[in-house]
Amino acid sequence: MHTTTGTDTNNEYNNTKGFTESDISRIIEMAWEDRTPFEAIEDTFGLDEKAVIRLMRKHLKPGSFRLWRKRVTGRKTKHKALRSPDVSRGYCPTQYKR
Repeated sequence: MHTTTGTDTNNEYNNTKGFTESDISRIIEMAWEDRTPFEAIEDTFGLDEKAVIRLMRKHLKPGSFRLWRKRVTGRKTKHKALRSPDVSRGYCPTQYKR
C-alpha cells in the first residue's frame, strides 16, 4: 500500500512515481472493473478518483481512455455511496476462478 508523502494535493499524483509497473497495471485493472469502487482503489493505493483519472489518461491510448470514461461516468457501482446495499463485494464471484 502506498501512502502520500507530499503536501501539494493537486500535484501529488500527476505522475506515477513510487508505483511499480505491477501497481499501475493493477490500478488500471481495478479502474476497468465495474464492481470495484474508486474508494477501493483509494484504500489500496492512496489514489482518489481524480488521480485515477489522471493515471488512466496517462497510461491508456486516447480512444481507450474515452471508452473507459464513458463506461464509468455515472456508473453507480463505481461509487460506494451510490451503490445498492445488495452489492456488498468489489468483484464478481466468478472473477477469480480456481
